[in-house]
Amino acid sequence: MRNFIQDRLSRPTLAIILSVGFGAGLMGCGKDSAGGVASSGTVIASGTADIGGPFTLVDQTGAVFTEVNLKGTPNLIYFGFSYCPDVCPTALQKMGAVQAALGDAGVGVNYIFISIDAERDTPESLAPYVGSRGFPSGLIGLSGTQAQIDAAVAAYRVYAQKVTDHESAAEFTFDHSDLILLMNSQGAFEDIFTHNNSVPEIAGRIRLLRNKEG
Repeated sequence: MRNFIQDRLSRPTLAIILSVGFGAGLMGCGKDSAGGVASSGTVIASGTADIGGPFTLVDQTGAVFTEVNLKGTPNLIYFGFSYCPDVCPTALQKMGAVQAALGDAGVGVNYIFISIDAERDTPESLAPYVGSRGFPSGLIGLSGTQAQIDAAVAAYRVYAQKVTDHESAAEFTFDHSDLILLMNSQGAFEDIFTHNNSVPEIAGRIRLLRNKEG
């Protein structure tokens, strides 16, 4: 698997615009995708990061969850799908390790998993998945209709593409960005992390954000 971002791309003052289709941190979850997928796009430094925006999804309890729910505390967000064999569980376990590393400093931080698989990831199926061992305690799993998921993917400038996989029972899988997004307590973009960022690095960045926000 090939990753097009080798290091953390942003600082609080750096604007990152990821156009949909940009292969930043792109991972193929299908067996036939192991060699890398898609092509890289452009990273543009400009005024304010155009990442984040309105969305309407449903959490694992069936409750409606929108961008308004992100306000009031920092959020770590990951886009993936529950049938992902390795990339997604690894990222979510890293988020769990970040939660453990933060200790009391992480109280109130939201950990969010947004599914890109509208067909299989229902609220009912996400409920046991988000409680998996090693994942963050209180991990919020979000899903919705294809249109709702597409809107969230577009708002957060991540990549998600359904691809054929004849070895899967469903005969499809997804190629998607392997990125953890950090949003501040106003729901605005703060930072982005790839598989190359360590748990201490991510935890340290969240501590800085919490200190800044008081």
